[in-house]
Amino acid sequence: MRNMILSCISCSIVFCILSNSAFVESKSKPRTADKELSDLPHTFEGEHSLAFDHDAFLGRDEAKRFDDLTPEESKQKLGEIVDKIDLDSDGQITTEEMAAWISRGMLLDDVDRAWKDLELSEGDKLSWEKHMDELFGEDGDLEDEDDETKKTISARDKRRWATADVDGDGKLSKEEYLAFLHPKQDPKMRQVVIKETMEDVDKNNDGFIDLDEYIKDLWSSNFPNEVEPEWVKTERNKFSEQRDVNRDGKLDLDEVDKWIATDDNNVQAEVTHLLSESDADQDGKLSKSEILNRYDLFVGSQATNFGEILTGHDEL
Repeated sequence: MRNMILSCISCSIVFCILSNSAFVESKSKPRTADKELSDLPHTFEGEHSLAFDHDAFLGRDEAKRFDDLTPEESKQKLGEIVDKIDLDSDGQITTEEMAAWISRGMLLDDVDRAWKDLELSEGDKLSWEKHMDELFGEDGDLEDEDDETKKTISARDKRRWATADVDGDGKLSKEEYLAFLHPKQDPKMRQVVIKETMEDVDKNNDGFIDLDEYIKDLWSSNFPNEVEPEWVKTERNKFSEQRDVNRDGKLDLDEVDKWIATDDNNVQAEVTHLLSESDADQDGKLSKSEILNRYDLFVGSQATNFGEILTGHDEL
């Protein structure tokens, strides 16, 4: 369950590829480190690296393609990307929408590999039957599970599948499959993630997560009288001081929602940086014009040299 609450990015990428299952993904435990947004250094000649920002915003491969564009072409394509980021089409990019976009880019390579393993082409769709066969068919990842476990897995995956299936055709496109594999990074999957979290952690089924349930999900002792690690003690303090907002000793659904939204430090740090550099009116959101006015921060072009933009670029 831990990767449903902390970062799917850090540990479940390989696990999801192997299992392609919401249930099996939820069984993965270790996850402590955030995935880096770029292989490039954060700074260049003492300044925050534009090349790092480009990788974080676009993904490494796409960032390289932008480097071959003219500034005008770069701005045009950036405008098209902004429209995709603006999920509710209100003309404003919130920090949540920006974080979702950056997280999504980190996972595209993962989905590419999974899609290839499924022997599907770019325009193909994955059927529910093929997904079930990958799990329970001959040589499937979960072929040897008992019938009751298979029933539980199937029901859980079916619920996630239905939410990811935006066009309602019963199959998943590659884009929809991304939401299925990594629901935490997709706002429309939010309620599914919360429900799965509660199912995994709320052992007494009272609709809340108490401190004992919270800690047992993160760590369990292997030996009698085993000393609790320091990081577990830190998590106890976090539960009381940060997670349990209303101080009633347990987490309700709203508090669980906030919990699962605060686990990717690298993404949040990059979002904060991009916002601080481009939010001209300081309203905590980015308009399309604000992003395009600082297009060099988000994407590269032929005017970019090792992450440093040359002076004299055209204004909108």
